[in-house]
Amino acid sequence: MTLKELEKQLLALTAIEKAQAIQILVQSLTNTWQGIEKTPGVCGGDACIVNTRIPVWSLVNDRNLGMSDGEILKAFPSLNAIDLVNAWAYADAHPVEIEQAIRENDEVMLEN
Repeated sequence: MTLKELEKQLLALTAIEKAQAIQILVQSLTNTWQGIEKTPGVCGGDACIVNTRIPVWSLVNDRNLGMSDGEILKAFPSLNAIDLVNAWAYADAHPVEIEQAIRENDEVMLEN
């Protein structure tokens, strides 16, 4: 995609979507993600919802398996909708990292 094509798409967004796009850009430039943390020694250092041991890749995997956001929130009562918004934004910005973590977890599960 060219910058000109991106500009056209950005201009077509609603005000809320533009604010979300700005948040994603700022986060990717500063490499900090609201509500997401990586802690060495916790969940293998994977990106998790802040103050939990719930990895972003696990939530993405649940979504890939067909769970709705509502079902995910029921399965993880300590989470709220904002946590999922943060997780999806992080996953969208780091697809290779998330796919690799899912793949590695699948491999471990097959070994057991």
